[in-house]
Amino acid sequence: MASVSIEKVIEKFGLKNLTPQIEVENIKIHQPDINRPALQLAGYFEHFEETRPQIIGFVEYSYMENLSDKKKKEVYPQVISEKTPCIIFCRDLHPDELFMKTALKNNVPLLITEKSTSAFMAEIIRWLNVKLAPCISVHGVLVDVYGEGVLITGESGIGKSEAALELIKRGHRLVSDDVVEIRKVSDDTLIGSAPDITRHFIELRGIGIIDVKTLYGVQSVMNTTNINLVIRLEDWDKEKKYDRLGLEESYTEYLGNKIVCHNIPIRPGRNLAIICESAAVNYRQKKMGYNAAQELYQRVQNSLSKPREDDEE
Repeated sequence: MASVSIEKVIEKFGLKNLTPQIEVENIKIHQPDINRPALQLAGYFEHFEETRPQIIGFVEYSYMENLSDKKKKEVYPQVISEKTPCIIFCRDLHPDELFMKTALKNNVPLLITEKSTSAFMAEIIRWLNVKLAPCISVHGVLVDVYGEGVLITGESGIGKSEAALELIKRGHRLVSDDVVEIRKVSDDTLIGSAPDITRHFIELRGIGIIDVKTLYGVQSVMNTTNINLVIRLEDWDKEKKYDRLGLEESYTEYLGNKIVCHNIPIRPGRNLAIICESAAVNYRQKKMGYNAAQELYQRVQNSLSKPREDDEE
């Protein structure tokens, strides 16, 4: 099960830790959802998601200030649950002394951010959705081509890395070679990245490992990109019929999301980099509403529907 430590959250968002005596590196977040405990502070604990990070905004803070000491002693131990990974105060608000003591007793870190509640919630939810998204690893090469994430797959040794290197020389950016980690951040979006250990490296048979970032500069690499298109390389089979028009899209599926997929036959003389570039540009054209295959089909239909001169005579 994917998880993120509170230490990573503090580092990512620059949070101030009011409870440094608590070992935050051992406390994990396991789900991307958060909770604002307004109803809980008012005494309603049905359906309380205590395992989520709790966000205290100005409204919750104002309500807490008006609580009597008796009510605070009754409510705080229930809001600050031992199962809660952390409590974050927005707008640089500071908890009262009783809240601090209860948090320390239950080993719940108290954190502070200067950001507004809505802005911080949007940021942390988006970040947690990526970090805690379902993830798989696939064998392939991921390159950003004209802003489209192109995943190149195929048998080992078929030329994926060589195609990626040529694309890099043509100004495109490498995300990952050999192993691509795919995360499902929504029903429409897959994000690809490289494992930390192989990031920015490419393996070329006969040469070995090369560092793309060092050889071609920081503009030649990126850490993550959306996966928009899959190009599957395969050996040319003269007995097989390949799509020559592209009227119907083919798809492949990762983590339940369908991605447009092109099966590209490989034979000597075919320039894989130009093919990948053309596929990416054609995909962008289709997203913008223009389909070359449909345009050709329409022209043919119009030509066939016109009366010929011989018939008119």
